[in-house]
Amino acid sequence: MRTGYTGPKSTIFAGASGTFLVVVAVVSDTPMTVLWLDDVTASDFDSVGGKAASLGELTAAGLPVPPGFVVSAETYRSFLDDTGIAEELFEVVDVDPGNSEALARAAERAQELIRTTDMPEPIRESILAAYDDLDDGAASVAVRSSATAEDLPDASFAGAQETFLNVDRSRLLDSVRDCWASLFTQRAIYYRNKKGFEHDVVNIAVVVQVMVDAERSGVMFTSHPTTGDSRVIVEAAWGLGEAVVSGAVSPDRYVVDRETGEILEVDVSTKKVMHVRDEETGETIERAVPEDKRDERVLSEADLERLVEMGQTVQTHYGDPQDVEWAIGEGEEDAETGTRGDLLLLQSRPITTIDDEEATDDATSEAAGSAAPAGDDPESGTAGTADGGTRAEESTAEESDDGAGEVALTGFGASPGKVAGKVRIVRTLDHLDRVGEGDLIVAEMTTPDMVPAMERAAGIITDEGGMTSHASIISRELGVPAVVGTGDATEVLSDGEVVTVDGDKGTVRRGGATPEDEDEDEADEATEPKPAAAAQVGAGDRAAALASKPMTATDVKVNLSVPDAAGRAADTGADGVGLLRTEHMVLSTGKTPERYIEEEGADAFVSELVDGIQKVAEAFYPRPVRVRTLDAPTDEFRELEGGETEPHEHNPMLGWRGVRRSLDQPDVFTTELAAFRQLYDIGYDNVEVMFPLVNDAEDVIRARELLVEAGIDPEKRPWGVMIETPAAALSIEGIADTGVDFVSFGTNDLTQYTLAVDRNNERIADRFDELHPAVLDLIESTIETCREKDVSTSICGQAASKPAMVEALVEAGITSVSPNVDAVHDVQREAKRVEQRLLLDSVR
Repeated sequence: MRTGYTGPKSTIFAGASGTFLVVVAVVSDTPMTVLWLDDVTASDFDSVGGKAASLGELTAAGLPVPPGFVVSAETYRSFLDDTGIAEELFEVVDVDPGNSEALARAAERAQELIRTTDMPEPIRESILAAYDDLDDGAASVAVRSSATAEDLPDASFAGAQETFLNVDRSRLLDSVRDCWASLFTQRAIYYRNKKGFEHDVVNIAVVVQVMVDAERSGVMFTSHPTTGDSRVIVEAAWGLGEAVVSGAVSPDRYVVDRETGEILEVDVSTKKVMHVRDEETGETIERAVPEDKRDERVLSEADLERLVEMGQTVQTHYGDPQDVEWAIGEGEEDAETGTRGDLLLLQSRPITTIDDEEATDDATSEAAGSAAPAGDDPESGTAGTADGGTRAEESTAEESDDGAGEVALTGFGASPGKVAGKVRIVRTLDHLDRVGEGDLIVAEMTTPDMVPAMERAAGIITDEGGMTSHASIISRELGVPAVVGTGDATEVLSDGEVVTVDGDKGTVRRGGATPEDEDEDEADEATEPKPAAAAQVGAGDRAAALASKPMTATDVKVNLSVPDAAGRAADTGADGVGLLRTEHMVLSTGKTPERYIEEEGADAFVSELVDGIQKVAEAFYPRPVRVRTLDAPTDEFRELEGGETEPHEHNPMLGWRGVRRSLDQPDVFTTELAAFRQLYDIGYDNVEVMFPLVNDAEDVIRARELLVEAGIDPEKRPWGVMIETPAAALSIEGIADTGVDFVSFGTNDLTQYTLAVDRNNERIADRFDELHPAVLDLIESTIETCREKDVSTSICGQAASKPAMVEALVEAGITSVSPNVDAVHDVQREAKRVEQRLLLDSVR
């Protein structure tokens, strides 16, 4: 017998997550913590939220939905007010949702406030009393959020809050509190902001349902989710429906004409995983689908007929197309109907993504034309023609008229539209910040946490998931073209590659014209082969700079320290980057490399370097970008977190830095080199590796060995060394024989080491002279040897900005000069003047 509340009798029912009882807790001026679902209607929306109100409506319509109880929205507000955390909570979440770091901090603190605050005793007692009436207090329940701003006709908050399956009494209260806390996840905060909902007016109720294992489950659109025509789309998989909704599995997909009952398409997927209840722990686990069922069709024609009929009833009741979650329990086949197991509804919400302009009679007639062609047997599972959300046929022969090439992947067209962009492979949530405006997210499956990045992205491609998965629904609402269930997009595509996503046909093609490409000057860089990363902002300006720069045999490059300055540097028309210093990228983390790797992990360190170098490589592609490995002296590291272990050196410039430090710390060095390997894998073949402060061939050979260990082939990737010490200049023959492609003079160090002058000592600063005959002799002899051995030479020190040094080096036959960004134009003109004079001298 129930105690602690009043209401009609409860009933147990099954849904996509199993069979369950729904519980909604409500607190008002006259607190009623628990409301039974039998009494809930759409008019109770403010108290029970969208999910519970919908379940109450389905129950009232006589559909197979079990009753339950709800922990109401008023109870949630009472919890906030009675415990005194409301004011701090809403202040915490008042942040700019576009600021990822601020959003993350706000979400973490808001959820911590709710989870660590004790629930008032009256609320605890009422919820537990209701639970104890379910199956004598031994029920395994599903605890699901029901927010007062979700499942609205004009905004789907699908998945924005949490669901907890197979919860027992000991975890019930914590799960209710976790549902409340889920109102303040990063994605929920972001989504409310985008839809204009104030945080302090959106409340949340909690639905609790008794779990019973479902043998089959899935999702059904009672009308086409983008056109609104009469095609019913059903997705089905084995086990609990969470696998379908989350996108963990690529489900079977069926398309049925609601008006005629004709099965238009059947697409049987390989279903690798299923969600089930663990018999020992009672928790929901992911398990491999048995081999004999992976490619087996989930729904028979009789099952489909029953589902479509149920969908028609639901849509008629609400008066609008619905997104329905359903489940079928185990059972013997009915001899009369041919169906097997009881069909039960979990929830129904309005489809919010239908384009009213497309919902015309024409769409319906087109749907009729997409029926399986002659010879296709719907019962056998043969796919029909892809259109507007179907799986495309496997074909690579056809070429499109938009610059896109062969079909690389096919899947479900989950959200309509066609767009080209750069691939950004997202394997973890940490990768989301790499997704820029106009990029394409490629992931195993998209999740609700990806919504902020999805809005920045131009399109979505996933390995798993179906047209009715949560992320597909959000993609349609955001208007982002999406192709899901491709199988292996994360393996087939490469980060930075340009592809074209066709959300109508369900295809992904190689290449295509991005918006940036269309703005480029066709006479210049746009005609050269390059990876997607080279679609530059301001490329037209850069093309103009390249066209107007003096033509010289000597390349004039540029030095860079800050990746964010790459655009300005590229606009100079420089022939590439002669020196990109990695020190800024590392020092800006505030930690020494060792401490950063220890606390954040090697992958995070690699990402820091990749992100910085990529900006420059992208801006200059296909012009070369020469990147110097880490060369910070110990006194600079000492200022960072972790710097307390750095040695105290009398003269750090003569101390533990450059390649000598790298060779002493091979683990850190190979992690640094892994960033270069990743850049090559992405497609930045314009990146060149340069080792600083080598003394002789032995240093170079050891560094080269670590380069190979990092997976970089020095026979295929350009690499070289800095000539910064007299020892290196005098050992140039041996160094050249190690296989280097280039050497580059660091005149700052070379000068101070040759002249024994500390350039930072004001007492002898006047003796610091890069044009000293001894320094020039070392440079000129090195250039001569390198020319004999076909090794390129360059200068990237401060002296490269001085006309006199440029003149001396061009006369000596140097391959390139790399000044600071503000001197590029002057050096270009000086190099041209010297070359013209040398040419005239040779013919006079």
